[in-house]
Amino acid sequence: MPRRLLQAEGGILFVAALALYVDADFSLLALVLLALAPDIAFLGFLISPRAGAISYDSLHFEGVPLLLGAIGVIVDERIALQVALVWLAHIGIDRMLGYGLRYPGSPSETHLERV
Repeated sequence: MPRRLLQAEGGILFVAALALYVDADFSLLALVLLALAPDIAFLGFLISPRAGAISYDSLHFEGVPLLLGAIGVIVDERIALQVALVWLAHIGIDRMLGYGLRYPGSPSETHLERV
């Protein structure tokens, strides 16, 4: 049950981030171009499983784009908010599909599998 709740939470994050993105009238082209940007972190796995887990987790941890988005709202910086919303949508869809944060010992083992 917790795994399904976490996946549902990811789906809600995805939909909410997209709704806010569209409501802010941001560019759909930018959305498409930036949507997979956090997956550049997979390059860390070319170095080692540990480096891959660290790079993947740092770009798939919700706290960073949430902080970026909050800063964007506070200082009225639309680009920061735009990037944060695309980033959150990416993380949300990943979680919804069952992709979680990685453990250093195994590139395929995620936090959602241990729940």
